[in-house]
Amino acid sequence: MKEFLIYFFGKGENVEFENFTLAHFLPILLATGVIFLVYFLRDKIREWKYEKSIRYILAFALIISEMAYYWRLVAVPSLGPNPIDHLPITVCGWAVVFCSFMVVGKSQTLFDISYFWLLCGSVFALATPTVISFTGPTRFRYYQFWAEHLLGFIAIFYMIFVHKFRPTWRSMLKSYIALALLAVVAYFTNDMLGEGANYLFMARPESTPSILDVLPSNFALRLIIMAAVVSALFFVMYLPWLIKDLRTKKQIEQ
Repeated sequence: MKEFLIYFFGKGENVEFENFTLAHFLPILLATGVIFLVYFLRDKIREWKYEKSIRYILAFALIISEMAYYWRLVAVPSLGPNPIDHLPITVCGWAVVFCSFMVVGKSQTLFDISYFWLLCGSVFALATPTVISFTGPTRFRYYQFWAEHLLGFIAIFYMIFVHKFRPTWRSMLKSYIALALLAVVAYFTNDMLGEGANYLFMARPESTPSILDVLPSNFALRLIIMAAVVSALFFVMYLPWLIKDLRTKKQIEQ
């Protein structure tokens, strides 16, 4: 039993997870199915007397999925927990925390930040999940990663479909400012910790294959390109709502 637990909570020495395989797509398909189910049942869920319980359960699952990452590091010293790799300075991690409080308190501000952070930032983690390269489907970290990231998306769409939340242009601004503040923290953290630290992928490309490999190693160029890409993605994520508003305005004027 001890050997199984060491294996299950540990990581491999060789790559165990490959991008664009069944192990990659299956969790995403399952989460997409849940989101569609929420959409089709949105009216019934909204009127259900236990709807609040759904949000509390979702919030609890979000927090547990995030905390489980650190519990695993503490429980398995061989993983080498250290400030170079394991400080809570990630878009995905904070978005999960924000989502948990968002669904409990039905917070518009936390929705504003989480909407853009998840749909524009965490999507990169889903496209190329480099952090689980050495932990395949037989490892705890594989399931913790997908739970942490996909529950956030479910929470966002739950609030959109069930509670009719939506972003505005002010939401985009708030989210951008919050991301800029986190980037400042990441920059100074990388600088203080020195070689090896790469929070928010600002210091260099990752050693494992990633969609961010296309970015240059030069910090100034890297920062400019990342800022431009983030701005474009934020606008793309807001575009459907902008089009909807313009159509509504046009119909009113007619």
